[in-house]
Amino acid sequence: MWFQKIKKINLLKANDYMKTITRTKYLNRIIELNQTPDIKIITGIRRSGKSKLMQAYIEYLKNHYENVNIIFIDFMDLIYEEIREYHALHAYVEEHFQEKKANYLFVDEVQMCPKFELAINSLYSKGKYDIYITGSNAFLLSADLAALFTGRYIEIHVFPFSFQEYCQYYDETGDKEKLFDEYSIKGGLSGSYAYRTEKDRINYIKEVYETIVTRDLVQKYSLPDTLVLQRLGEFLMDNISSLTSPNKVSQLLTANKTTTNHVTVGRYIKYLCNAFVFYDIKRYDIRGKKYLESSEKFYLCDTGIRYAILGSRNMDYGRVYENMVCIELLRRGYDVYVGKLYQKEIDFVAQKGSEKIYIQVSDNISDQNTLERECLPLLQIRDAYPKKVIARTRHPKYGYEGIEIYNIVDWLLQDEENGAQ
Repeated sequence: MWFQKIKKINLLKANDYMKTITRTKYLNRIIELNQTPDIKIITGIRRSGKSKLMQAYIEYLKNHYENVNIIFIDFMDLIYEEIREYHALHAYVEEHFQEKKANYLFVDEVQMCPKFELAINSLYSKGKYDIYITGSNAFLLSADLAALFTGRYIEIHVFPFSFQEYCQYYDETGDKEKLFDEYSIKGGLSGSYAYRTEKDRINYIKEVYETIVTRDLVQKYSLPDTLVLQRLGEFLMDNISSLTSPNKVSQLLTANKTTTNHVTVGRYIKYLCNAFVFYDIKRYDIRGKKYLESSEKFYLCDTGIRYAILGSRNMDYGRVYENMVCIELLRRGYDVYVGKLYQKEIDFVAQKGSEKIYIQVSDNISDQNTLERECLPLLQIRDAYPKKVIARTRHPKYGYEGIEIYNIVDWLLQDEENGAQ
């Protein structure tokens, strides 16, 4: 293979409280795309590590290739303030092009240059640059990319730290069950790990979330009032794993003195999903083999945000674990649906190509009645695809009536190349 895969995680200590890990999965994905004729766009929620990933890839290129010319622009840096205009951006890149070299263009916080897409599309059309860009999650939305970029593009979506990455970060702690308890509360926004106190860590996460809600989305969509958006976000966090419809939510918000309507709620839910704060999971009729449009479930991008905003209020660990499994399935590249079979519900139907897995998630299944209740919907599925229950068992994997029972800690730590197996 023409490129060299990253074989292991390298840990670099920055100071006593903060260190950096190389996010191998994402870095390998970018390496796979090296010199492909597409604009590579790194997306994800604020502070999920998009800029760090770009920097890690630049270091990789410097360490593995000699005849390269790297043009790097960070619009957060005042050094580049004079080229925050698309003509100036275009001229700057062209001035720094070098003949007989592989020219790489990296632009960070690209949204700070108005009409940046005009410059990027023009540079792309010349066929001289391998282009990589990142930006604010509210300004580089998946839904907008096709309209922004007339040429081909590939989206590289970055999630907050997985539990596996969290364990790599805190590798000095060998107790994985203890680390899981911490991760359920702290979540994967790794910038919060630098803080010495719980109060400062929570304030960091709150600031990230509130910046998205009260600044990014308000600016992107010219929203007149943020109160409904704030209350909606809190409601969705509080009702993770519940079937939700805009009509139902608007009624509940209005009853709690936040007057709104189903049209506004539906639009605002879409905005929150566009900004990668929540992921909408649609329902799938297993027996009828069709998708259902009546209602959906919404899962938070990171459980640490829920704890920071809501505290321990209604801390239903079964819902938290379900949220963690959903995001992990998305992180591993699955298409995820909520399964419906007769009047029963399957937490997740996960599909990737020809692979399909049925999954139930629970907190504690030590009681035999609880185990049987969780397994019953899976046992009613007549096809031969794998069926799993993922729970906080604290035991090695075992079987029950053909269903695999996983400890959630072990399942989250599986090698991602083995998928959800």
